[in-house]
Amino acid sequence: MEHITTPKVENVKLLDRYTQRKPANGTLYLTATHLIYVDASAEIRKETWILHHHIATVEKLPLTPSGCPLLIRCKNFRVAHFVIGHERDCHEVYTSLLKLSQPVRPEELYAFSYNPKMPKENREVGWKLIDVTVDYQRMGIPNDYWEITDANEDYEVCSTYPRELVVPKTATRTMVLGSSKFRSRGRIPVLSYFYKENNVSCACSALSGVCLSIFANSSVLWSGKTGSLKQDFVPSLNAMANRAAGKGYENVDNYDNIRFKFIGIENIHVMRSSLQKLLEVCETRSPSMSDFLTGLESSGWLRHIKAVMDAGVFLAKAVREEHASVLVHCSDGWDRTAQVCSLASLLLDPFYRTLKGFMVLIEKEWIAMGHKFSHRCGHLEGDPKEVSPVFTQFVDCTWQLMQQFPCAFDFNERLLLETHDHIYSCQFGNFLGTCQKDREDLRIFEKTHSLWPFLQHRKQEFRNPLYKGYSAYKELQPNTLPFSFQFWCGMYNRFDKGMHPKQCVLDHLLGCIRQKLELEDAADELENKLPLSDGPLPDEISIFSKMAMVPTGCSKSPMLNTPQDYENEPPALVANGTVPLEGDRPDRPKSKEGLGNPLDVPDGDSSSSTTTTDRSVQSAVNAGNLQNH
Repeated sequence: MEHITTPKVENVKLLDRYTQRKPANGTLYLTATHLIYVDASAEIRKETWILHHHIATVEKLPLTPSGCPLLIRCKNFRVAHFVIGHERDCHEVYTSLLKLSQPVRPEELYAFSYNPKMPKENREVGWKLIDVTVDYQRMGIPNDYWEITDANEDYEVCSTYPRELVVPKTATRTMVLGSSKFRSRGRIPVLSYFYKENNVSCACSALSGVCLSIFANSSVLWSGKTGSLKQDFVPSLNAMANRAAGKGYENVDNYDNIRFKFIGIENIHVMRSSLQKLLEVCETRSPSMSDFLTGLESSGWLRHIKAVMDAGVFLAKAVREEHASVLVHCSDGWDRTAQVCSLASLLLDPFYRTLKGFMVLIEKEWIAMGHKFSHRCGHLEGDPKEVSPVFTQFVDCTWQLMQQFPCAFDFNERLLLETHDHIYSCQFGNFLGTCQKDREDLRIFEKTHSLWPFLQHRKQEFRNPLYKGYSAYKELQPNTLPFSFQFWCGMYNRFDKGMHPKQCVLDHLLGCIRQKLELEDAADELENKLPLSDGPLPDEISIFSKMAMVPTGCSKSPMLNTPQDYENEPPALVANGTVPLEGDRPDRPKSKEGLGNPLDVPDGDSSSSTTTTDRSVQSAVNAGNLQNH
């Protein structure tokens, strides 16, 4: 509360940038964790909660006759345009938000004060929900080619890698330690994914030293049947510059039966600039079709998404069809390498397309392998040039796959949005710091909570009603022609309600499934009430049970999936019989009291407008902390 000089401002207007309706008029509150706006002009009380950590920029605009405008842009792509009556109040709110949105010390992050009031034992169990070692065992590791080593137990090999690494079985401890001296930041090649179908592997690393190969003998690393492939995701021109700076890339003369390929994915600075241009297009009021498409093209965003997707498809094809083991790296092996290895895993393995598998994938390729979430997401006050939407691009690529294969994923886009929100929210400890060692130093396993049980608890909300099952799609082969890539309005214009359909197809399907199961439960209850002495159930009851199996209002028309599915009999519309959350409707805001989740808070994980009952915002302000909501 030390940064808050004005905790409450009345008569504040909230503008809607896409509609001409009258601005909302209400009260703005500042608390230790959230900005809260209460719309007093609405017939039903509405609240807008914006987590301080979600705020990317705060801009104080020139004074107008109606007041002093304050423009807030968020990392989850919300834009809030307030007009405060008095310039002094606006300046104090502006100053407070600048400090609250950019903490200086890690201990000031929301995760260290967030308290869902759960037993200590539950928190410890939550951190053990996702175990990367179990996933390696699922792949068949250890085996004749790979083993799990504890050479990095004390972070002697690499401080940004986890303690346990999967390395070639013939690589001795001395060889591992020696090789780390010739890799950027000691990030030696380690296993990312082992394809059991043909015993080939995908390994990742950072740039190599100029004069040394990966290991003394190429056979130590590779087990591919038809040779090996080396992929460098740095554009070739950049690779030359890296070599001049003392880094470099492998010399193919040091290896037998190997191919080398540059795949040009631009650096973090180009990606940051591209996203900024995209958001400028999204914020344009009433653009013409020509202006929007021209702006979208000039931003280059979809072109970059395609480049990342192309690299993932290339990697998956090399492993699956060419039976080639692949070593991939970028400059340091924690940005582009994480993107492409994750995408290749999604394409090759249906496990990662399940809810739990997707959490395992993020834990393995991003968290454990040292993606610098703290720097890339701007969690703390620091160098803005280190911020870049690397993980956002991976989430976008996953959504692109879901558009081409709507029946191949166990989860829907809400899981992507929720996960994306929490890499910025700092509500959970998973994404704090830059690597596992950082998180151990911060003692996040003792002081914070894990995101994964929070998502697991809400799994029915994230289920995809079109999912055909684990074995329906073994591998995915997406189309990567330019016309296959779409602008994701649900992400970049997510909070602009006027741009979305009045009725969400996903909500309608989930509603049909909920109604179906409710009818089944009602039928079971009636059957249980019948006296057992009456003998067999009447035919009428059997007929009623069969009728209850049909969800009212659902279309029974078959839906073709993707080009891979056209030649087969089309699947049924609804296949998995999951249930959405109660009262989950697009046209009716959820009550915060009805969330029913011990880990949930009132939009602490994202910014949203909601309807509440029997809640006193003023009491929260007086308390100075909303961490227990």
